Formats: sequence, structure tokens, C-alpha cells
Amino acid sequence: QVQLVESGGGLVQAGGSLTLSCATSGRTFSGATMGWFRQAPGKEREFVAAVRWSSGSTYYSDSVKGRFTISRDNAKNTVLLQMNSLKPEDTAVYFCAAGTTYGSPAIKSTYAYWGQGTQVTVSS
Repeated sequence: QVQLVESGGGLVQAGGSLTLSCATSGRTFSGATMGWFRQAPGKEREFVAAVRWSSGSTYYSDSVKGRFTISRDNAKNTVLLQMNSLKPEDTAVYFCAAGTTYGSPAIKSTYAYWGQGTQVTVSS
């Protein structure tokens, strides 16, 4: 079993930055893909960014491309999401997800494990 624990959320003003961290525990995770999704009140959970463990290839949604950066530390089994130039519309609960297949990084069914989420609030 894999556990994912997110941290780093909080309240920030528009234009500011936050870094989210996702730590895996339970067993050494050698999964194929790690991703971040977010869910705003009353909306569907949506893809934000993903990274392949082996190649380091990264993927981003159009709404965050150029502002967010995902990275991984294979030795620590940790994934970071650096968020810059934050906007009020980035306000959501952010979820870390881990998948053991090489499916599409942008779809939820690729991921078998999910964290509890961390709140990010961007004030205008």
C-alpha cells in the first residue's frame, strides 16, 4: 500500500508563489507517473501537472503552463509543484496522485493512489 501526504498549501496573494510537496510512504514507490490534480468548490477534479518517474518527462494543463513546475526527487520519493504567478482561479484543493501505469497523465484513471489534499487559496 502506498500513502501520499501533501503539504505546502496556504493563503497567498495574487501574483505570489507556493510550493506543494507530496511525500510517499508505506513502501518504496517505483510507480510510473506522479501527478497533481485540483478541485475547486462545485467543480470537477482537474488535471494540473504530471511527471514520469523514469524519464522525468513533464506534462501540464494549458491553464498552468508557464507558471507551474513539477519536479521529482527519485531518491526521496517526493514530488514538488512550484506554483508562481498565482491567480484567484488557482484556488482549490490540490491532490497528489500516484499511478503504476503509463497511461495518459491527464486522466484520473491512470492513478491508483491519492492523497488527502491540501488547500490553496489565492486572494485578489
